[in-house]
Amino acid sequence: MTGALAAESPPVTGATRVRLHALSMRPEGDSWVIGRVETGEFISVPAVGQRVVTLLSEGRTVDEIVHRLREETGADVDVAGFVSSLAGLGFVAAVDGRPVDGPAPPRPSLPWLKPRHVRWLLHPATAAAAALLICAAVAAVAADPSLVPRYQDLLWSRHGSAVILVNAAIAWTIIFVHELAHLTTARAVGVPARMSLSTRLQFLAAQTDVSGVWAHPRRIRMTVYLAGMTVNLVVAAVGVLVLAAAHPHGVTYRLVAATVLMSLLLLPTQLLIFMRTDVYFVVQDLTGCGNLYADGSAYVFYQVKRLRYGLRRAAKAPADPSRELPGRQRRAVRAYSLILVGGTAICLAVAATITLPVAVTLLARAAGDVTGHSSAAGVLDGAAVFLVIGGFHVLWARTWWRRHGARVTGYLAARRHHQPKGGETNGKDRDPQARQA
Repeated sequence: MTGALAAESPPVTGATRVRLHALSMRPEGDSWVIGRVETGEFISVPAVGQRVVTLLSEGRTVDEIVHRLREETGADVDVAGFVSSLAGLGFVAAVDGRPVDGPAPPRPSLPWLKPRHVRWLLHPATAAAAALLICAAVAAVAADPSLVPRYQDLLWSRHGSAVILVNAAIAWTIIFVHELAHLTTARAVGVPARMSLSTRLQFLAAQTDVSGVWAHPRRIRMTVYLAGMTVNLVVAAVGVLVLAAAHPHGVTYRLVAATVLMSLLLLPTQLLIFMRTDVYFVVQDLTGCGNLYADGSAYVFYQVKRLRYGLRRAAKAPADPSRELPGRQRRAVRAYSLILVGGTAICLAVAATITLPVAVTLLARAAGDVTGHSSAAGVLDGAAVFLVIGGFHVLWARTWWRRHGARVTGYLAARRHHQPKGGETNGKDRDPQARQA
């Protein structure tokens, strides 16, 4: 959210008229989902909020809307406060003819790609063709179990440098096509999706922002969420059918089999919903939660604070943030918080005990190969390890800092500014952030 906009907008009075940006509105149970597709900012409001937005769009003043709602509902509605909130969300274009300043919407990826180019992706025939390919591959494997790829297929060459570089290229190509499936299915309904790199704990992740899809029915949303995994299955299916029909030999067979295996190996990671994977968005949508990760994180930190207050025997414990949610969402958030804590702990433990030691060992050996008296092949292998593994960790660190660096420096500056005399720190300053970006 862009809360700074509210402070920069002109004051809202009873005579105020506002001009809103183009907003989408759709019913969701007893509420309405309202938002800007171009920014991906959406809120859920009761029916009276949707009515206010409708009346604002008609050019009515704040006082006129208050009177109209009093006649319709018999209650006084704080329309001025609601308008200020809409301005803070970036929904208001102008107040009394004066533009409300705010950041421009992010530039979408592949802006030349128009809905008409990819609308066929949402046609039922496309889903039927994908299902047919997958079923044909399953039938081929059932008829010839030798088509099942093995881990040895990843070791298609005796030259380790070639294996590392080519396998990395295959994996990242599949990842790109996976993300492209999210982008194109979202673009088919006019959503300006954006692809980028991000971090999920110790993982470097490609991601596609399809927040604007909230403006569309659940069938469209689910199609967009599941498009990436469907593409993984289609890539694997095509590879299996190529192996079954063409019967390639040698390196060609191994490369096709390696592509099949890597495409399938990327699927189980989508079940790690504590890292906001594709399956996470499916679960979030089905449970009706607006931001399952943020609400789950807030509940975890509430429990941590509650434990601290209990240990200190404080008279007043913090309020449970999940109590404000409807019953179904509250149960989902509390269940997700357990998955969030457990999954994060396991991932960090694996990183500390396996991933990091292996990476350090491989980089140390590569350094020895490059700087020692190794053969030309040894130097090439060492250079390949540095390029792939070292480059991966450098890119991860750069991506992580770009995402969290401002928060880290701000936190350190605040700690220095609020450091009490005598070396004692303020317990309040040590409280972790309740929500993560």
